[in-house]
Amino acid sequence: MKKPTPFLPFFLLLFIIACQSKHENKDMENISFDIHVKKVQMGENEAMTYVLKNSKGMEVELTDFGATLTKISVPDAEGNIGNVMLTYNAVEDFYEDRYFFGALAGRYANRIAKGRFKLGGKEYQLTTNNGENHLHGGAKGFNRQFWSSEVIDGLENEIGVRMRYVSEDGEEGYPGNLVTTVDFILEKDNRLRISMKAETDQSTIVNLTHHGYFNLSNMTEDVLDHEVKMFAEHYTPVGEGLIPTGEIKSVKGTPYDFTDYKKIGKDIADTGAGYDQNFVVSKTHDSQLRKMAEVFHKGTGRLMTVYSNKPGVQFYTGNFLDGKQTTDGVTYTKHFGFCLEPQFFPNSPNVPDFPSPRLDPGDIYSHEIIYEFDILKNRS
Repeated sequence: MKKPTPFLPFFLLLFIIACQSKHENKDMENISFDIHVKKVQMGENEAMTYVLKNSKGMEVELTDFGATLTKISVPDAEGNIGNVMLTYNAVEDFYEDRYFFGALAGRYANRIAKGRFKLGGKEYQLTTNNGENHLHGGAKGFNRQFWSSEVIDGLENEIGVRMRYVSEDGEEGYPGNLVTTVDFILEKDNRLRISMKAETDQSTIVNLTHHGYFNLSNMTEDVLDHEVKMFAEHYTPVGEGLIPTGEIKSVKGTPYDFTDYKKIGKDIADTGAGYDQNFVVSKTHDSQLRKMAEVFHKGTGRLMTVYSNKPGVQFYTGNFLDGKQTTDGVTYTKHFGFCLEPQFFPNSPNVPDFPSPRLDPGDIYSHEIIYEFDILKNRS
């Protein structure tokens, strides 16, 4: 007599395999997080420091002095975890920083010509700290302030810190009391999300950005061989003092054409001292989150992608690094780091055709920056 086909054991085996596969996928998504908090002395004040980690090898270190990112570490193609930000030997050294390493720049990041602007028919005079111009919020901008901070509760599949600062009416010459909050969120997919919000009780101008210097090479070389792609077909030419002329020009046929991957060093000699240029990702401000730039380092396989919902991004190649800073035995010489600073355009308050940085009572300024890190064996 012919024996029946053992369907039940066969389907039972399929069920077990399916359950195992589902369990394995769940384990792959089960990324763990950790956070360490410490208090340090900054001048005559105390500051809090935080270390955020995920189990995929990304670490983010920050302090509430200047809402500053002090270090970001991510894996390379060989699985080695290394720092990708220019930093100091100790977090306390950031108190004497003069390069804006990792700082949050504000109330207005970048330059305002002669520190002057008009708003509501009134002219305001800001402090001038970059020759005759105003730069990154003035002599004591947001990068020199002590923020309050706390770990954000209730997050799922991510971990973060919230910082808050109240800039009083008249600080550095700006009108209005401005309440600013910044969330630093480490996500599971090796992304750091920086969410900035601000509200005012008087009409004012706001332009916040992050001013980190990056180097993806494990700090073994300068950034001239890093390959950059900018998602911008236009830029804002500058004149004396690096103040925009008010024009928006095509990058085609200029050293500023990064519409396809290009090494930073390829055309840098044609720029003079190096890149310090605003690229126009969007000619209008519609708050849409966009990919702004990608940077690839062949030696380590690291790929860094920058997203933002602002219309421009300042690309700076560490032109004023002078070799006076040495960290972990590495000397930061000219072009040892690059900055990608999403923002409103420089001097926007004085150029009617540029997107406006004006903030009125009842409105909320909102800026989101995402730094995403990945690995590519080959870019092509």
